[in-house]
Amino acid sequence: MGVEGGMKCVKFLLFFFNFIFWICGLALIVVGILVQLALHKTFMIRDATASGAPIVLIGIGVVIFFIAFFGCCGAWKENYCMVTTFAILISLIIIVEIAAAIAGYIFRNKISNVVQDSLTEMITKYNNSSAEFRDTVDKLQEDLKCCGVNSSTDWKHFKPAGNSVPDSCCKNVTASCGIGTMTDAAKVYQKGCHDAVEALLKKNIQWVIVAALVIAFLQIMGIVFSCMLMRGIRSGYEVM
Repeated sequence: MGVEGGMKCVKFLLFFFNFIFWICGLALIVVGILVQLALHKTFMIRDATASGAPIVLIGIGVVIFFIAFFGCCGAWKENYCMVTTFAILISLIIIVEIAAAIAGYIFRNKISNVVQDSLTEMITKYNNSSAEFRDTVDKLQEDLKCCGVNSSTDWKHFKPAGNSVPDSCCKNVTASCGIGTMTDAAKVYQKGCHDAVEALLKKNIQWVIVAALVIAFLQIMGIVFSCMLMRGIRSGYEVM
């Protein structure tokens, strides 16, 4: 005997929320991968703490992706055991998400130091690194319109003369435009990349936090609807 009346509405609402969960799970996987790539390829952040949050996001996304399908089946078939299991698993995921949020908050507080260390390492390795690494550094400086860590003088060991910077520091990038122009404000960006990278990372983290809050709200609503449907299913069994 299936659920009737208001419980029928709850059943379809739970099915709808599970479909949203499925999309959210896919979104978390994509966001986690993009954040991981941004940290380690675009910004070259090597700190292990930075990897914690995106890896957890990817893991949660994969779990939600499959649990949502499980929840859809439970709601559609009105299976008490499946709906109960779904509610328990979603509750556990919320706990893991809280842990990920804490990790993200901790990393947010240490972003400045991590960016400082990573950019310093980037400059140190520039001359002896691969072409791909140098291209990544150059693209970072060109896109953010910056030079060095805190200022263009951070490139003082770039050339023996100590007054040159990579061409990517130039306001108008041309071949050898950075030779002998380290302190020439008309030709080279004098401001370092630290503040720009830190601001960009904090902005991305804020968007992740907003997305996490929205998903957490949907998950809580899913748990509420699950409990209501469980009660309706159990009532139907008692009537039988």
